Amino acid sequence: MGLPKAWMSWSTGKDSAWALDKIRTEGRVEVTALLTTVNQAFARVAMHAVREQLLETQAEALGLALVKIPLPWPCPNVAYEEAMERALAQARAAGVSHVVFGDLFLQEIRKYREEKMAGTGLTPLFPIWGLDTWELAREMVGAGLRAFLTCVDPRRMDRSFAGRIFDSSLLSALPSGVDPCGENGEFHTFAYAGPMFRHEIDARVGQIEERDGFVFADVLPAGNAASESPRERQSK
Repeated sequence: MGLPKAWMSWSTGKDSAWALDKIRTEGRVEVTALLTTVNQAFARVAMHAVREQLLETQAEALGLALVKIPLPWPCPNVAYEEAMERALAQARAAGVSHVVFGDLFLQEIRKYREEKMAGTGLTPLFPIWGLDTWELAREMVGAGLRAFLTCVDPRRMDRSFAGRIFDSSLLSALPSGVDPCGENGEFHTFAYAGPMFRHEIDARVGQIEERDGFVFADVLPAGNAASESPRERQSK
């Protein structure tokens, strides 16, 4: 008899990636797919603002199926919850019994997830819950996990952090009071390398812009002309 099947709640970021690696190592469940919300209007992952194409590349590099939850824009909470209910019903129909989350310590978020999943027949798992985030961040970096900062809250961090690589240099440069994993919303990431991937994802940072009170770095597939400098484009 095989392991219980699980879907991974996937944001494209480092915490999701590390939680996936952790749950695979533990061997409690078999993760068969990623579950991700996508903004239909812009073809990007919600909040992290990662292009849908790169989300698909991540799924391929992880060797997993990808289940997208399309969301309208703007997206009222009732529309979000209805979309999630349909996705969870789809999971149960596919024989899935667990959903894995990469949450770290925000109790209200965990409580919300547990309440919404109650009665669905699905059990939430939180494999990296409660870990010291400084130790966790250093462990991630030490294991080779790398990610671009795709979204920065300029009220907590300088806008120059947008587009930087999540590595030991970044951890050393973080302002006082900023959680090293960005769990309080200080920043969001796009993971492109690490032990959970079958191969590194070739991507680079393009335009950086400020909108809706946040600073976003547009991560692009390598070779996309929009990610190159004018000098690079002229040389071709």
